[in-house]
Amino acid sequence: MKEEKIKKAVREGYAEVAKTESTCYTPAGSCCSGADLAQDISKHVGYTDEDLGAVPEGANLGLGCGNPVALASLKEGETVVDLGSGAGFDSFLASRQVGSKGRVIGVDMTPEMLDKARENAQKGGFENVEFRLGEIEHLPVADNSVDAIISNCVINLVPDKSAVFSDAFRVLKPGGRLMVSDIVLLKELPAVILESVTAYVGCLAGAMMKDAYIGAIESAGFTEVEITEEKHFPVKLMANDPTAKAVIENMDIPREKLNEVAEAAVSISVRALKP
Repeated sequence: MKEEKIKKAVREGYAEVAKTESTCYTPAGSCCSGADLAQDISKHVGYTDEDLGAVPEGANLGLGCGNPVALASLKEGETVVDLGSGAGFDSFLASRQVGSKGRVIGVDMTPEMLDKARENAQKGGFENVEFRLGEIEHLPVADNSVDAIISNCVINLVPDKSAVFSDAFRVLKPGGRLMVSDIVLLKELPAVILESVTAYVGCLAGAMMKDAYIGAIESAGFTEVEITEEKHFPVKLMANDPTAKAVIENMDIPREKLNEVAEAAVSISVRALKP
């Protein structure tokens, strides 16, 4: 798949998510879900009831695969960048930790998501959060200006992941931290998924092998790279999730292939330091 084709598909897929407030990544009308599913997914990947109650309605779309804010050790007064900030969920949680003297910059390439995030920020009174249009491999952020970078299940959507980590390294101050949650692979996915744009937008086909992912972070210059959490997605969760159902039905994937996907993909949380 060509890079521009992938980016176009991702942008259009998440524009649809923003418009419908669905957790689905697939074309409109292919599945249906709402706030309850978003809450359930978020609890499964590590968010608390307190987290879920601390953000404006509509900020949590259930798109994460971990909770990077819980692991980022954010401090009052720090500047944080949220890669692929979506409707603002993690940005708003980060803003509570850095306080009024701190600053959170959310970066997203989907205008519809930015509109929703800015609306949520105004609705929730988050004056220390701003959202900028941009690609996360070319951040609209100055060199050596950020204390921490967080990202939640977004880097896997970018064709050139090495560029993402290199630009994250650029904008972090010396001593700055990278904290991301993402989907990686333990073994290759079935060809039918690897060749599907739909699966790419759904975070599957774009995932890297775990060792290559860690290697890309290290190659960007980061040190003390550590996987702080790793877990499989239960087959039951995948089978019951409307997004997974839609992917299976739209791509004509046999049910038995779901086991292969469940065994291949894991969610990891990674911490790294810019020396």
